[in-house]
Amino acid sequence: MQEPDNKTEVKEKFINPFTDFGFKKIFGSEPNKDLLIDFLNELLKTKEKIKNLTYKKTEHLGSTDADRKAIFDLYCENEKGEKFIVELQKVKQQFFKDRSLYYATFPIQEQALKGEWNYELKSVYCVGILDFVFDDQDKNKLVVDEIKLISTNTGKVFYDKFTFVYVQMPNFIKTESDLETHEEKWFYLLKNLHKFDKIPAKLKNKIFIKVFKIAEIAKYSPDEKQRYIDSLKLYLDLKNSLDYAKEYARLEERIEIAIKGIKNKVPRGTIKLLTDLKDNELDDLYQQYGNE
Repeated sequence: MQEPDNKTEVKEKFINPFTDFGFKKIFGSEPNKDLLIDFLNELLKTKEKIKNLTYKKTEHLGSTDADRKAIFDLYCENEKGEKFIVELQKVKQQFFKDRSLYYATFPIQEQALKGEWNYELKSVYCVGILDFVFDDQDKNKLVVDEIKLISTNTGKVFYDKFTFVYVQMPNFIKTESDLETHEEKWFYLLKNLHKFDKIPAKLKNKIFIKVFKIAEIAKYSPDEKQRYIDSLKLYLDLKNSLDYAKEYARLEERIEIAIKGIKNKVPRGTIKLLTDLKDNELDDLYQQYGNE
């Protein structure tokens, strides 16, 4: 996709939900909270369905500078007082799990009552929609991972009011013809919305049609279009930087394999097959390491 700039019209018909603008446009406003309620009910599968949500301030008014830097993408409370943090995470961070846990402490602490209090808490749910896969889950291709506090001895849930749910979108690979559940349709929509030029047949229901109406770029005001372009540019810059870093890391690994092969007199054809390095790249490595 061509990277947009201030003078470029976006070619796609619908917004990318993995931009900050797109995510909050779909899920982050009072007129559209039915979309967030529907998505969370499908994802969390709690005993009782969420009937209503109230959006709360996303900035945490803590007592320290670190606390005040904790800004949630979406922070909501349902009719029972249960708390929901919904975060969109575009790239891996070194301490992302630590960050999730740190954020989860705020809706716990704010439940403290002045005076005598018996410490009863309402449930807290932290939902992460991830545009990456955790390193320790590359092999199992898990899309949704739910984490609770459990006993390591019994394997049973020790505390059921504290839940993390991570949606690893790269692991969702189903096509339209494979879709069976409403949850799967949500994942398919979020992953592919910006690629569609019309509403797929399996997404033609009331909820998803509303998403498409909200996401249609042509209906935006000039200011909204510009804000989306700015948000999309930030997203693409971030993704391009990450892709470059990954490619550079793979190149470094392939060079290291080639050097080991050269030093151990492995046939050049085998080294080229294993590393996919170009002839001129191998020539340079042979000049440096071929006589060692």
